[in-house]
Amino acid sequence: MADISAKDVMALRQKTGCGMMECKKALVEANGDFEEAVKVLREKGLAVAAKKAGRVASEGLVDIAREGKTTVMAEVNCETDFVAKNSTFKDFVKDILNTILKNKPADLEALLALNLDGSDRTVEAELKDKVFTIGENLAIRRFEVVEGVTGTYIHGGGAAGVVASFQTTNDIENTEAFKEYAKNICMQIAAMNPTYVCSHCVPQNVLDTEKEILLAQIKNDPKLANKPEAVIEKMISGRLTKFYETNCLNEQSYVKDEEKKVKDYTESVAKELGGNIAIIDFVKYERGEGIDKKEEDFAAEIDKLIKG
Repeated sequence: MADISAKDVMALRQKTGCGMMECKKALVEANGDFEEAVKVLREKGLAVAAKKAGRVASEGLVDIAREGKTTVMAEVNCETDFVAKNSTFKDFVKDILNTILKNKPADLEALLALNLDGSDRTVEAELKDKVFTIGENLAIRRFEVVEGVTGTYIHGGGAAGVVASFQTTNDIENTEAFKEYAKNICMQIAAMNPTYVCSHCVPQNVLDTEKEILLAQIKNDPKLANKPEAVIEKMISGRLTKFYETNCLNEQSYVKDEEKKVKDYTESVAKELGGNIAIIDFVKYERGEGIDKKEEDFAAEIDKLIKG
């Protein structure tokens, strides 16, 4: 057996980010060959992934794939915009989408356990391997599987994505006019960020809270506080209309023709195509939304190390 020095173990740890014992075992298994030890750790899914896992991955791509009546959207994160534009990373995202399309996993845990499309290794193993080859922390953050008639839109090369689902009649979903309409609706969602499809979709507890806030605003305004209850109720009703126009897709002004509401645009397209169209639901992903980017203060970190 080759002599394994502490220097070799430290060098391997520095390169891979793995624990001291894992590095020593890998060197023993590789008979002291440094590059072979790296390979051993890589094959075990330990190398680099351990080192990168604590780093914030808030860049990346939102992408969409479709096959037949199934549409999937996923967000895969990396650390830098540079890697997000890398063909290796983009191809990996496509493989993940195809894996979801073919298998329709219930959740992320189930997805990670599946073999990646075109590979005999699991998604989790391939993810760790890509961390090694790309050199950044990567994370499959979320995905959505939508069945039925859909429209899709990807904004800014993967900065955001929208999938909207529709109910139609008379096969109008197969027309080019409907496809253009569906894309326009998705662009509306991307631009105006509604929360609900229609006013009837707003939960009662949300409405109650909104009414409480509006009432408090009115009573805290000296000019309005002493108005009759009937007037205050009318004011609250008017402000709720504004709430619907902001938060409900159907009530929003259509971005390509602000003289119309979205629901008017939908009705006009349905009439033109000789059928009915209803927007059922939508999902919007924004890359990195809700992820806190780590702010690194290297001066403070070094000072802390010096002071022990």
